Amino acid sequence: MAKKLLGLALLAACASAAHAADLKVAIDPTYEPFTYKTADGTPTGFDVDIANAVCNEIKRKCVFVEQVWDSMIPGLQARKYDVIVSSLSITDERKRVIDFSDRYYKTPSAIVVKKGTEYTGPASLKGKRIGVLKGSTQEKWAMGELKPAGVTIVPYEAQDQVYLDINAGRLDGTVADKVEVHGGFLRKPEGKDYGYVGPDQYDEKYYGEGIGIGMRKGQKELKEQINQAIKTIRSNGTYDTIAKKYFDFDPYGN
Repeated sequence: MAKKLLGLALLAACASAAHAADLKVAIDPTYEPFTYKTADGTPTGFDVDIANAVCNEIKRKCVFVEQVWDSMIPGLQARKYDVIVSSLSITDERKRVIDFSDRYYKTPSAIVVKKGTEYTGPASLKGKRIGVLKGSTQEKWAMGELKPAGVTIVPYEAQDQVYLDINAGRLDGTVADKVEVHGGFLRKPEGKDYGYVGPDQYDEKYYGEGIGIGMRKGQKELKEQINQAIKTIRSNGTYDTIAKKYFDFDPYGN
């Protein structure tokens, strides 16, 4: 009987260890080419591939959990998942409530409106309706820079909804990550009449230090493991291989 109980205990321990090996990763799959879904519903994109590469390095299995963007951090704090790998900017405001890994990419944001729109500054867009992703750094920039100039800022739960409403004539444009808006809108037929105006946006006041992996405070060991994994995939060629699937430049940035 003792041997049987010991065997059951070992099986339970193994099952628990296997379960613990899973790393629950939050994504918002409406942000092509960083996070989106294939025709059969499989999560894919640059963020997803980076997450899987990191999981491979730390010997854990990524399990992806879809989450609405502006609920990302509350969901992390509520322990619905372990980390966020979904183009989350490292900002001072967010660092007050969660921890971040080292950055794994840094790209600019930009304003996108109809081609031919004259732009000499935020006041040029007075009276226009600009859609943004709710809870994003782009929303903060638009609220801080465009709204005071008389621009109407309209937050959306998902970036792809912004593009639908631009096409429907309910919006005049968007502020978005420059790479995302290229892949998710401008390169598609529905985006052919739109383009960038103004300078690339890197203002750390709004956009922080780049994009990192978010995790709950106090997870020192996990943070160290993830940072080492990012260093490893940057040095062994894995990062470059992933980046070349989606971009014709190095998204890591300066």
